[in-house]
Amino acid sequence: MAPPVVHSLREQIREHILEGIVSGRWQPGERIVERRIAAELLVSQTPVREALRELESLRLIESAPNKGVRVRELTAADLKESYPVRAGLEQVAAELAAESLAEDPSALEHEVAALYAADAAGDSEAQVRHTVAFHRAIVQAAGNSVLLHTWESLGIEVWTTLSIRWLSPEPRPHAEDHARLVAAFRRRDPAIRELIKEHVLSCAPRV
Repeated sequence: MAPPVVHSLREQIREHILEGIVSGRWQPGERIVERRIAAELLVSQTPVREALRELESLRLIESAPNKGVRVRELTAADLKESYPVRAGLEQVAAELAAESLAEDPSALEHEVAALYAADAAGDSEAQVRHTVAFHRAIVQAAGNSVLLHTWESLGIEVWTTLSIRWLSPEPRPHAEDHARLVAAFRRRDPAIRELIKEHVLSCAPRV
């Protein structure tokens, strides 16, 4: 599978740190040293600091005076908190985008095809990438920049990564669930708002 598209140095560093948290390189409570990451990646400390601030805003890490930056003790309950908010936003997006996606669901179909391949390969990174891209396509199709900005501010990719790769030890397929949503858009299902809500909430980690 092709690697994810990364648009900035800050995003690359954020993904590096996130991978370290997911893989257990940095354990809960362990300190993440800004200058060490900068030296390791051969970058200045400025983009590292920016990436750490973003991860702190998402509550993955925490900082305290004289203690530096540390990985938070995260539980399934922590990860679950964003899902009802996300479900509400995607319900609105589905309603606004219903007609355009009924006429042309090709963007969604592209991600579903990629998810079938990722499921078959057991590629969790690709599952994350195409799951997020599928839902972003729905929000983008709504044509509302405020809605898109709010949705993206939730850190969907980060939480999806943790939900799929950290708290789902048993691999599971994702394509079929998303294919059913495409079919619902195609047939102009009047229950699309509820279908989206149920789908998003079903993806939340179980406490």
